[in-house]
Amino acid sequence: MMSEFQEVSKQSGVHPKPAGLVLQYGTAGFRTNAKLLDHIMFRMGLLATLRSKTTKATIGVMVTASHNPEEDNGVKLVDPMGEMVSATWEVYATQLANAEQEDLLAALKDIIEKEAVNMSQEAKVFVGKDTRGSSARLSQAVLDGVSALGGHSKDYGLVTTPQLHYMVCCQNTQGKYGEATLEGYYKKLCQAFIKLSKNASNCTDDQKHLSVDGANGIGALKVREMESHLKKELHISLFNDGSEGKLNHQCGADFVKVQQKPPTGMEINPGERCCSFDGDADRIVYYYSDSEGTFHLLDGDKVATLISTFLKELLTSAGLDLKIAVVQTAYANGSSTNYLENTMKVIVRCTKTGVKHLHHAAQEFDIGVYFEANGHGTVLFSKAAEEKIQQLAENSSLIDEKKRAALLLQNTINVINQTVGDAISDMLLIEAILAIKGMTIHQWDAIYTDLPNRQLKVKVSDRRLIDTTDAERRAVSPAGLQEAIDTLVKKYRKARSFVRPSGTEDVVRVYAEAETQDSADDLAHEVSLAVYRLAGGVGGEPKPLH
Repeated sequence: MMSEFQEVSKQSGVHPKPAGLVLQYGTAGFRTNAKLLDHIMFRMGLLATLRSKTTKATIGVMVTASHNPEEDNGVKLVDPMGEMVSATWEVYATQLANAEQEDLLAALKDIIEKEAVNMSQEAKVFVGKDTRGSSARLSQAVLDGVSALGGHSKDYGLVTTPQLHYMVCCQNTQGKYGEATLEGYYKKLCQAFIKLSKNASNCTDDQKHLSVDGANGIGALKVREMESHLKKELHISLFNDGSEGKLNHQCGADFVKVQQKPPTGMEINPGERCCSFDGDADRIVYYYSDSEGTFHLLDGDKVATLISTFLKELLTSAGLDLKIAVVQTAYANGSSTNYLENTMKVIVRCTKTGVKHLHHAAQEFDIGVYFEANGHGTVLFSKAAEEKIQQLAENSSLIDEKKRAALLLQNTINVINQTVGDAISDMLLIEAILAIKGMTIHQWDAIYTDLPNRQLKVKVSDRRLIDTTDAERRAVSPAGLQEAIDTLVKKYRKARSFVRPSGTEDVVRVYAEAETQDSADDLAHEVSLAVYRLAGGVGGEPKPLH
């Protein structure tokens, strides 16, 4: 025992913590300027090793800051089934990260005691990194942490975040989920995609073309690696491939969604399908410009609608009685909710904002489709659903339509990365669905029309004064705020509005939607004023948008 801690002490001196620095492990793990992260990476190597010992399984550590600027970096832990690390261990991560240099061993021993870690248990940790300049040095610090506690590590080098989640899941299912190599990942996804594409009647080369914005990040590199596996079933033009531009600078899913315009360095022809990944390739948004040159964005809501409609139709054709649901947050556009519930007759479940909540709710159904509006999402199939689909696909006495539907469902399962939102996997699924349905991006966009909406922020002295319920759709405190919002909403047609405290800063986020953009803007402003007056706004009163 002591010798292990001697190694930790010695190595820890090589990765010292700046005194007084405090960081919080949030939904995205730790994220800040890369210069401040060396000690964090070393300590997350230690923590992942302990987590591996307690779960008797392989744990993942991903070095990335996703859509943040290039000078930042970050780290996330991945649990055995490829999911985000459990909440208790998020707390341990924060404690370990913030222990001053001389208190590190005590903090480490505290976790070992609380979790009754068997220190003689073997430990294995998979490490991956994105393309940031700081990632090589920082991922080495993680590896140092693993070896300081005698753990075994495998360095996957440059991978997308979802690829690392996939590797961890493959490893811990003893290969049942797939082969824990990049080659295995490309083979599984691309073979399924090619089989799906064979169901598309007479697709022209034009229809097989897609322009991809790689955000000058890891996603671009991996799309390049994958291309040969696609056997020309998809023709990709790659932009922002990292050869010259800066990571996430005026490109990537976040930029396109927030700015509502195409990324820099991408030529768009009218009606052409385009998509953007974010920096670590776990989010995707689609877009096109019409014949008038107007930009149209298809966000996570549109993606969830396309996928769930496709799956619902296949279940009906296959005669399978499985419960399919779409999980959304309060930010989902009211038009999408209305279309899903009333036209498609699909169950819609609303949860609190944050991938964890969506993923968890999706697990309650046979098939759970979840996407945040920002383009992060995936589809989860229960064990029972997968087995039923497989039995049907292997049933030799089936009539054609049922058999075809069952095989399509089986290949759909194989093209999806169920561990986490994955831009590459989602892209292949969307492309296959559009090809099979013979749909243009314009037709997909026209499934429903988004209600105009507006998001605003109000600075407050203490965000904890605001408390919400009903998946953040109603404010419980301060007194009178919800009543004020209800009264304002009644003034406008097809209107809806909610407020929620930010998870990271003293601001309250306001969302409003209504029949016209002017109404949505006015409602958002009026609700902002109510928040400012009733919830301790600071600075000047919010100004009208018009």
